[in-house]
Amino acid sequence: MLITAPRAHEPWPAELHLRFARRQARTVLVERRHSGPLTVQKALYPEGEQICHAVIVHPPGGIAGGDELLFEIDLEANSSAVVTTPAAAKWYKAPLQQCRQQVRIRLAQGATLDWLPQENIFFNATRVESAFTLQIDAGATAMGWEIAVLGRRASAEQWAEGSLRCLTSIQRTDGLPLWFERLALDACDSFRTAPQGLFGYSVFGTLWAVGPGCTVARAEELASNLPFKTGLRAGATCLPDGILLIRGLADTVEPLRQMMVDCWLRLRPQVHGLQSHRLRLWAT
Repeated sequence: MLITAPRAHEPWPAELHLRFARRQARTVLVERRHSGPLTVQKALYPEGEQICHAVIVHPPGGIAGGDELLFEIDLEANSSAVVTTPAAAKWYKAPLQQCRQQVRIRLAQGATLDWLPQENIFFNATRVESAFTLQIDAGATAMGWEIAVLGRRASAEQWAEGSLRCLTSIQRTDGLPLWFERLALDACDSFRTAPQGLFGYSVFGTLWAVGPGCTVARAEELASNLPFKTGLRAGATCLPDGILLIRGLADTVEPLRQMMVDCWLRLRPQVHGLQSHRLRLWAT
């Protein structure tokens, strides 16, 4: 009997380029280009004309080995946008090829951005490279998060094999670095169980905010109101130059996601000077 080696997945690259601009009192999605299976179906205005909402759709529903996704998002001066996704991103088993994703965002002076993707679910044996870069002018503000789930928790799958290589960079457009973080995580790493690491949790995430409202006092206020319960741990930190971070660990994604949403709702008026509204998409 002849046994052949498994075949690698045929890569399916995709790119999405968005540009938002202020036209009088309205933020308009003035440019929308895509190739491959990435798109934004329609610009939405649930908060009024000042803030444009865009929902990024990836029809395949997941990223397979060899796939490469590129997102480029530009906000011109004084524009405001909320960018989210309709469902969790699934990173499929890919022992033979890496999955790659790059997110590049640029904010001009006076722009505001809420980057609110739903969680990433990393299947067992996935190999991921991900890079997030935000360039922000002085006078602009931004908030966002990333949430990771190791293994398909709903089907009791363990993340016993695989690797994550993730880079997050936030900097001023003049080159001044504000926050730079690199994650190199293998399924067998002791970091997964170490007290100074993931401490045995399989769900983790970081909410970040950039702006003058991100102060030590704000971080201390948030820290005093973070939930403290079984299966969820969280803390808040303020970095120099107006960066606020909220990190969380959890057994399941629901309490961590809810905590991130609650912190975003609390912070939005203080960071952007905008009212807080839960996204309708999250209720569907």
